[in-house]
Amino acid sequence: MTTLMDGKKLAQEIRTQLKDEVAQNGLVPRLAVILVGDDPASQVYVRNKQRAAEKIGIKTVDHHLPATVGQEALLDLIYQYNEDPNIHGILVQLPLPGSIDETKITHAISPQKDVDGFHPINLGHLFMNKPYSLPCTPRGIMELLAHYKINPSGKDVVIVGRSNIVGRPMAALMLNADATVTVTHSRTRDLAQKTRQADILIVATGQAQMLDASYIKEGAVVVDVGVNRLEDGSLVGDVDFESMLGKAAYLTPVPGGVGPMTIAMLMKQTVEFAQRG
Repeated sequence: MTTLMDGKKLAQEIRTQLKDEVAQNGLVPRLAVILVGDDPASQVYVRNKQRAAEKIGIKTVDHHLPATVGQEALLDLIYQYNEDPNIHGILVQLPLPGSIDETKITHAISPQKDVDGFHPINLGHLFMNKPYSLPCTPRGIMELLAHYKINPSGKDVVIVGRSNIVGRPMAALMLNADATVTVTHSRTRDLAQKTRQADILIVATGQAQMLDASYIKEGAVVVDVGVNRLEDGSLVGDVDFESMLGKAAYLTPVPGGVGPMTIAMLMKQTVEFAQRG
């Protein structure tokens, strides 16, 4: 029997807890949200974040800039918020238009206001096991595992994907949790041999239904980070969900698994930043 890890339900519980904390402490956390251009997916993500913030009591300061905005103008806006004591977190929605250097933008955000956890200083703290701000998707996965009492300590964890957003910080978090970690990627030989050793398998490839049940051992925990839209409009993950049922002990659905946890962690870090002052 496979237990589905309900990220949607847990994220709601976290939001309720955060709402109570904000109300009880008289906090007014403020999050600057910057969206550049008219990418439809980015607009949906930003709208979802804004709604989640509003329900908790987080005030968002919203900027929707045209795709033609200059890099220096965007940097100036970030510097302005870096210096503003009333702004606790800064979020620049990615991806940015090709004319803008994403690395320069993410590096410009103050590490103390980096709610996404992408600044190299924050990533360095993470790898030193002294985290200040964490990438939200990996943090959400750790909270989801903890909720289902899945302890990575001593476990074999295999991560498929090595992005700076998920794969690399996920490896650091798992190392910090005393797991034995293998990171696989597009150049990995005999991927299935590696993934079948996993007690916990985390898949973040961006390729729809790339892994089926032949890639896991009986009783594995499978965390699917992917969100892919098929031609018929349906959403699927990076693993073949149906084939995993009955073989995986725990499995995240898509949608409703990791995705809601990512936004919940963004909200949680904004509140934490406000509490730190």
